[in-house]
Amino acid sequence: MAWLKAAHRTRVSSVRQEQDGNLSRQTERLKEAANERGYQVVQMITEQASSLDERRKGMKKLLALVGQQAVDVVLIEDPHRLVRFGSGYLEQAFAWKDVRLEVLDPPKHQEPTEELIQDMLTLVTMFAGRLYGHRAKGVRKRVETVRKRM
Repeated sequence: MAWLKAAHRTRVSSVRQEQDGNLSRQTERLKEAANERGYQVVQMITEQASSLDERRKGMKKLLALVGQQAVDVVLIEDPHRLVRFGSGYLEQAFAWKDVRLEVLDPPKHQEPTEELIQDMLTLVTMFAGRLYGHRAKGVRKRVETVRKRM
């Protein structure tokens, strides 16, 4: 029996989620699932980053593996661990390279209104965090500048 080569992808949005053990929990769960399915894990990609950040190194690494057809399967816990929006597009793109996307916890069906509200809350939360992060970074820079002058 030939083993299918798999990559698994885990991600958390914040340092706090990582500190709470969410990243390691996802990793262990995907290792177990790969083992149960008889997959040979050739790459474990983990990172702490926003799902809306297009500069994520882990995502770029995953796309390179798929593009090179270095894996047969990409195993994820939840579509949001891959991208916040448009996971169906990625699934189709992976299929063009004969790579299957497997999701342990497929999203539950939501009414369109529920889905819209959830998406809007996600966007507001993400942009608010980004805004407050930029403000905090600016304050830290100003404090450091004053500290150097003293």
